Amino acid sequence: MKNKQDQFKKITAHCKEYGYIFQSSEIYDGLSASYDYGPYGVLLKNNIKEYWWKAMVQMHENIVGLDAAILMHPKVWKASGHVDAFNDPMIDNKDSKKRYRADTLIEDYVANKVDAKIEKEVAKARKRFGDAFDEAQFRATNGRVLQYTKKREDIISRFVKSMETNELDGLKDLIEELGIACPESGSKNWTDVRQFNLMFAMQFGALASDAEDSQVYLRPETAQGIFVNFLNVQKTTRQKLPFGIAQIGKAFRNEIVARQFIFRMREFEQMEMQFFVKPGTELKWYEYWKEQRLKWHQAIFPAHKLKFHKHEKLAHYANAASDIEFEYPFGFKEIEGIHSRTDFDLGEHQKLSGRKLQYFDSEAQESYVPFVVETSVGVDRLFFAVVANSLQEEQVPDAKGGMATRVVMKIPPVLAPIKVAVLPLLKNKPELTAKARKVFDKLKFVTDCQYDEKDAIGRRYRRQDAIGTPYCVTIDFDTLEDDTVTVRDRDTLEQIRLPIDALEGYINKILSFNQLFA
Repeated sequence: MKNKQDQFKKITAHCKEYGYIFQSSEIYDGLSASYDYGPYGVLLKNNIKEYWWKAMVQMHENIVGLDAAILMHPKVWKASGHVDAFNDPMIDNKDSKKRYRADTLIEDYVANKVDAKIEKEVAKARKRFGDAFDEAQFRATNGRVLQYTKKREDIISRFVKSMETNELDGLKDLIEELGIACPESGSKNWTDVRQFNLMFAMQFGALASDAEDSQVYLRPETAQGIFVNFLNVQKTTRQKLPFGIAQIGKAFRNEIVARQFIFRMREFEQMEMQFFVKPGTELKWYEYWKEQRLKWHQAIFPAHKLKFHKHEKLAHYANAASDIEFEYPFGFKEIEGIHSRTDFDLGEHQKLSGRKLQYFDSEAQESYVPFVVETSVGVDRLFFAVVANSLQEEQVPDAKGGMATRVVMKIPPVLAPIKVAVLPLLKNKPELTAKARKVFDKLKFVTDCQYDEKDAIGRRYRRQDAIGTPYCVTIDFDTLEDDTVTVRDRDTLEQIRLPIDALEGYINKILSFNQLFA
């Protein structure tokens, strides 16, 4: 646990030191759970969004894009259920004065105190029996595993019932019976559980009043902008079912607990795709998109850092839901959700607006409200995962023949903020800097580049490693003779000589998104 806490601190410190993320309004002591993306952070963030957009829209002829307004008619949120039901159960610890989500406390207990024990027993058995190990049989017959599984089922059953019936006393009873303590203080002195609406409300128009029709909300999700534009998009693009609408945009939630750096913020960015399908086919498409989205993540993360988590309690609009979880420094947490939303959203908007939101199926010669399968990934959470997975310390050879520690961000090259750094070997040699400037001016039309001549060449390499730059192009005295340069690989530290005229083709090949899509 201590190592994970140290890793978390190193990530946050590195992000600030190297211009990835700054505390918002820092000169005024900051605003809680609000962050600004610095010069390298905004580049990485844009590259992540481009990777998603290309995978969703460019690679699918039946998925199109949208950019809906943040402010929408308040009836949108009435129809979606957010006005009446977008609540989280809140509980305070009387001693530490810390506030928590009651459901999260229970879910974390199950994950850390029950599921972890099951996995420990399975791991021990796997090590003991080796290749002969039958995991399914072990889980079904081992006494301890069965005992933990029964405990898990009992907790989840009570938890889901309390959540579905809004029995807040039941949640508190469960917290007390399980002996769940405040993570900060260890105290078990809890208040009652209360509901907390997560939407930010604001007054709309020149004259703010208490009138209901003047109140609007900062959108808590981007999906509803897609649903209310379903027919506009379908008719103008002449799409036939199944087809999807993709959107990247800001959303806002007045979170009870907004901690863990950029993992949970009140202002965040989502990448969502709503896939409209014929009723009865939604679960087939739900499984399809689960598989496709996992592959997308596996192209940039090790497979062992990803896993599926099936929802125990379904949202009011869903008939199936799973999360793809990533192993952050504080454990496996949701990075993307895949939900079968049925026809709830379109159906409710149709009722409240009085407008038909139906698709005419020319083959079946009938009209119906489509069902929807949603994929929703948080840009900020994905950014955090990329940084957490990339930031490493390792031993490398130094200039004196010994070993030295370097800090390096092994970001997938196509996502890296700066792809190429152009470095003259020496700063005080005008012929080298002039040549380096020419190379830089050529490459900046190809990709994101940086020119750097300050400090010794070794220090510049280390600085580019810490930023995450995959390739450094060094101009030396041989360059003046034969127009070749040294290209240094960030990850392998290998160096090759290339003609300047070959750089563009080399960079375009190795820094193409095709490397990820393959």
